[in-house]
Formats: sequence, structure tokens, C-alpha cells
Amino acid sequence: MHAIAIDGDRLTWTPAPDPAPGPDEVVIRVAAAGINRADLLQRKGQYPPPPGASEVLGMECSGVIDAVGADVGRWRVGDEVCALLAGGGYAERVAVPAVQVLPVPGGVDLIDAAGLPEVACTVWSTVVMAGRAQRGETLLVHGGTGGIGTFAIQLGVALGLRVMVTAGSAAGRQRCLDLGAERVVDYHDEDFVEVARELTDGRGVDVVLDVIGAKYLQRNVSALATLGRLTIIGMQGGAKAELDLGALLTKRATVLGTTLRSRPVTGRGSKADIVAEVEHQVWPLVASGAIRPVIGARMPITEAAAAHAALDSGSAPGGKVLLTVP
Repeated sequence: MHAIAIDGDRLTWTPAPDPAPGPDEVVIRVAAAGINRADLLQRKGQYPPPPGASEVLGMECSGVIDAVGADVGRWRVGDEVCALLAGGGYAERVAVPAVQVLPVPGGVDLIDAAGLPEVACTVWSTVVMAGRAQRGETLLVHGGTGGIGTFAIQLGVALGLRVMVTAGSAAGRQRCLDLGAERVVDYHDEDFVEVARELTDGRGVDVVLDVIGAKYLQRNVSALATLGRLTIIGMQGGAKAELDLGALLTKRATVLGTTLRSRPVTGRGSKADIVAEVEHQVWPLVASGAIRPVIGARMPITEAAAAHAALDSGSAPGGKVLLTVP
């Protein structure tokens, strides 16, 4: 088979060993792979895959099952699926634990399904499982136009949350409103803390989904309501910051950091648990049309380097960028 290899600053489509399924794995013939910011970090040597995972980029894919391990009961060769991966998606074939495989939701194209597993599992595990968001609460999402943001807006609305987001461009802000956000903050000209207080009559937001990290830490806490939960999943604005613990204690608030890729496959808080909840709780919302994959672009996998460059520079369209495999 072929897979994308990292060669210095280049990404090249090159021959690679064919994967074979372990007893609890399936092999997927990849139709498309979703690009995530973690892929860009891994390419730069800043985010290595977990021990034992494929060194090939790619944390989600869609395709058709090509081979099934001896102990796999649910899946069959020929099933159309998508999957959450620890790595290996930028390839013609990838082996993945069967518990991380999902059916393609009803009404979703096989290619577009590649843009769902990572964002769905990340947002559900962060906003609902860790952030304990409840109907009627207010959710603040930073980075509303990306894959995580566009999914979080739709999930929040579907769950009965009031959704507030931050975004930069006018087109991006309109897209967030079109997806159901109640208020979109222009982070160039507006203070999201002030807007959060205005939107909630001074109470503050209940849950924050943050990809910025250090730059927004204190302001996120300031935006929280009493008993609010700040969930941090990214560090685009740095890794270290000071925090006024007095403000945190007064609000009896929670700050938690979480990641998906390094979780165990099975066991407490595992990928298997998250995938199972996503299939049970989120996939019906996708099948009903309440949530739809927001795809910014489809590009041939041989143009992976150009796709990465566009994401790195901020020139990529909003939503997920997918790499299609011939």
C-alpha cells in the first residue's frame, strides 16, 4: 500500500507495509482521512503518537472494512465505517481496534464521514462527559469556525444549550450564526468576558470549550458562572499562565485539561467508552440532520502538504479539511 511519510518539511505519498489486523482489530480500506491540528504538530515533532501507535499521520478516517481480526464479532468485510485512530489515517489501509469503529451515520456521505469521529468524540467527551453540560446552560466555544467549533455549536444547540462562540472573520461569524450560535464574538474588537456577562445578565457561562490555553486562562475563569467548568483541549495560545486562584475558589469553579489521543483503548475513561456514547447519543442527532459534518474542502491525499500549509497559515476554509484516497 501507500501512505504519507514525513520527510523533513515534505509530506510524500510513498510505499508502506500493509497492516494486518490483530485479534481485536479491523483493517479499513481508507476512503478519506480528516486533518486535525494535532497532525500539524506531529509533523513538526511536537506531538508524537502514543507508544505502539502508527507513526503515520491521521487520527480519523472513513472507508470500507477490508479484514477482520479473529475475535471481532460486530464488523464484517465490506461494512462502510468511520473510525477514531491513534494514528495511521493518511494511508490506503489502516488497522484500528474494533471498539473505535463507528458505522457511517444515516444521511452522511462516506467521504464526509471521515470528518466526524475526532470532533464528535472530542466534543462529546469534553462538553458532556467532563464538562457536565445540562439543558438550559450556556456554553462558550472558542474557535467557532473550525472542525471542533462547528460541531460544538450544533451539538450544543441540539442538547438545548445557549451557545456563544468566538471567531475572527465576518464570514466565519456568519457561519457560526447559521449553525445556531446565539452570540458570536469578534475576538479582534470585542471582549468575550464582557459579552458573556451581558448575554447571561451578569451570571457568566457554565461551560467553556477552549483550544487557546494560556492566553485565555484568566479571562476564561472570569467569564465563568458560579460552579462553572473550564475545559481546555488545546494550547494555541501557549502552555503556561498565571491564574488568580481567589477568583476560581470564589466561584467554586473547575478547570480541567483533557486529551483524547493518549487515552487507553478500553477501561475507565477509554476511547471505547467515548465511542460507544457517541454512537448511542450523537449519531441519532447526525442521522436526523440536527448535526451535519461541516466540510471546508476535499483534497487528494497527494496534496497533503498543501492542505497542511493552508491550515497552518489560516487560509484554509472553515470546517474540516478531508484528504481523499484514490
